[in-house]
Amino acid sequence: MFAPKARKFRDKAEERKEGNALSNERILMDETAIRRALTRIAHEIVEKNKGIEGCVLVGIRTRGIYLAQRISERIQEIEGLPIEVCELDITSYRDDRNSGIGGAAKAETAAASEQAMRRNHVQDKRVILFDDVLYTGRTIRAAMDAVMDCGRPQTIQLAVLVDRGHRELPIRPDYVGKNVPTSKQEEIEVSLMEIDQEDKVTILH
Repeated sequence: MFAPKARKFRDKAEERKEGNALSNERILMDETAIRRALTRIAHEIVEKNKGIEGCVLVGIRTRGIYLAQRISERIQEIEGLPIEVCELDITSYRDDRNSGIGGAAKAETAAASEQAMRRNHVQDKRVILFDDVLYTGRTIRAAMDAVMDCGRPQTIQLAVLVDRGHRELPIRPDYVGKNVPTSKQEEIEVSLMEIDQEDKVTILH
């Protein structure tokens, strides 16, 4: 599976910045805070799993894959061993978009996700899902459905950079960079260097 072109995300980042100029924006995490949070999560993953044997990191497109890649680099520094990383596209599994996606498009996206997951041997592995923000839990439910369609993992764990609450499903993360109490009217935006040219987490009122 291929990541979308960087230019597309630069345009979106510019649009967000223009819109944010009219909003009350507050920075929750800067580059240093994000780096420290990811380093801590990497250590927690190694400790919880007693090493990395049998583990695979699965990043949910788009920002989840970059978080997973950064964590893999930190884990390799800690353990001296590489850890598998793969990207997961959950478009065809989302319950808020299925009605607008044609059958052929759904099948193509699901097949691509399944092929990517198979390359990383999900069967009987400890799968660690990565996403940037945990909100209602519906994105994670879709991701778990996608993983289970590809095989039967030993466990599925969840790592998120920000948990903002307001769950609609019984889903709880195993690893959290920062817990942020929010109202439903507020927005959390995660910017990552790989696609937004900066690292920060902001809340918009």
